[in-house]
Amino acid sequence: VQLVESGGGLVQPGGSLSLSCAASGITVSEYDMNWYRQAPGKERELVAHIPIEESDASNADSVKGGFAGSRDDEKSTACLQMNVLKSEDTAGYFCNAWRYYGGRRYDYWGQGTQVTVSS
Repeated sequence: VQLVESGGGLVQPGGSLSLSCAASGITVSEYDMNWYRQAPGKERELVAHIPIEESDASNADSVKGGFAGSRDDEKSTACLQMNVLKSEDTAGYFCNAWRYYGGRRYDYWGQGTQVTVSS
């Protein structure tokens, strides 16, 4: 199983970035997809939850109005659109695929992509 994030980089405050997560080795339509972030010295934070039923997607309060998660099961991808970025959004961003099936939890992570918001 592989989750590969892309799209991170350096952006000025107020700018936008779109992150992508390409999954292989799993049937994405069977998994909840999530985006987490972790800044140095801070705990990992869930920023976008994109369940199998995409209409139930939700975002953390800290990013509401600015971030939106989405998924394309046919392409085995998940995306995180980030708008109106702030310096406090600087962090490593990680894609996660999760499911609970047959009494077992399946939990997969990407290697992360760095987002730096700075002028």
